[in-house]
Amino acid sequence: MSADRSPINLTNHFLIAMPGMDDGTFSRSVVYVCEHSDRGALGLIINKPGSINLADLFERVELPLQRSDLGVQPVFHGGPLQTERGFVLHEPIFAEGLSPDQSIYASTLAVPGGLEMTTSKDVLEAMSSGGGPRRVLITLGYSSWGEGQLEAELAGNSWLTVNADADVIFDAPVEQRYDRALRLLGLEAWMLSSDVGHA
Repeated sequence: MSADRSPINLTNHFLIAMPGMDDGTFSRSVVYVCEHSDRGALGLIINKPGSINLADLFERVELPLQRSDLGVQPVFHGGPLQTERGFVLHEPIFAEGLSPDQSIYASTLAVPGGLEMTTSKDVLEAMSSGGGPRRVLITLGYSSWGEGQLEAELAGNSWLTVNADADVIFDAPVEQRYDRALRLLGLEAWMLSSDVGHA
């Protein structure tokens, strides 16, 4: 990257896979970027449901699930790394006595201007007893890019980027999330060429 170019920060953005991306994991994917710095990026795919739902997941971790609104919700394939580990994407929870950058959970990444991602079991325990965050998306696995890797993929026209919208993550039907994310840019899938490259 040339010195006169300021680095981009895509934290709290969506990465939307271009049609030419035929990677099985990322084809037609929408990734919520939880963290992006000069050291790399970390995100969760929000539109690739896995084979189990939250009721199954809570059974696996031996917790009851008292919230009927969550049981049938799918557990998503968040990416190719650490696919046995759970990541809970949720709205920020503000608690009395805590500053906005502190969380009530043991291991939470607060996404500046966006959501929170919690990896500690205490968030599942809160949900199992009927509490916890109201809107959640749980993934097994995550996506990661090393230093300069995401920037190189952007330069190669692998991704479109747009500010993230929590409603797309939590409220849009799974099969509509790719198209809804594109619409944030004023685009429809048919407008995009599947040929990767520069005009």
